Amino acid sequence: MLESLIQTLAISALPVIFAITLHEAAHGYAARHFGDPTAWQMGRISLNPLRHIDPIGTIVIPIAILLFSGGSFLFGYAKPVPVDFGRLRNPKQDMFWVAAAGPAANLFMALCWAFVLKLAWLMPSNEFTLPLSEMGKVGIVVNCVLMVLNLLPLPPLDGGRIAVSLLPHGLAWKFARIEPWGFPILLLLLFTGILGAVMNPLVMLSAGIIEFIFGLY
Repeated sequence: MLESLIQTLAISALPVIFAITLHEAAHGYAARHFGDPTAWQMGRISLNPLRHIDPIGTIVIPIAILLFSGGSFLFGYAKPVPVDFGRLRNPKQDMFWVAAAGPAANLFMALCWAFVLKLAWLMPSNEFTLPLSEMGKVGIVVNCVLMVLNLLPLPPLDGGRIAVSLLPHGLAWKFARIEPWGFPILLLLLFTGILGAVMNPLVMLSAGIIEFIFGLY
């Protein structure tokens, strides 16, 4: 059991760290593109995972959840990239693209891991093909989970910010006021099983489409 969990951690580490940290970096890149240099000035626009790792959210919590769930569930987060929406050239409009950049990065990484998995299947069998194959599978699932989770229309998730950018000003202001309660609501949905019931079909659909594109069946 312990050996199996250690192997799971070793295989999952790279896909999980990059899925979480590059998601945050994408927000910073998008914010700078649309006029807010805050993340760039703080050195947070970087592909170096060390700049985005939160010791608790990126390492301790994912490992703990992986251990307690027997390797069947994974959740974590990185240090949020600071974005001053007031410094964007068109704050309400540009908020959409800044928020969408994170899930888009996860979609891109899921496609990259699908390519890795396909490559592992096509390579002659050796000591690297099985780890690469398992890593590819984890990378697809983890990135699909993060993409779907962050697209949920609940502030402060990216989907909530996307909703705020699309709603009329009056409704957007009222909806944005939910943000301080967003994380407690998310935890409530998680522990009541509602979050899983909503996310699982969407994650399976996303992963299934990616696997179909690359012929991973």
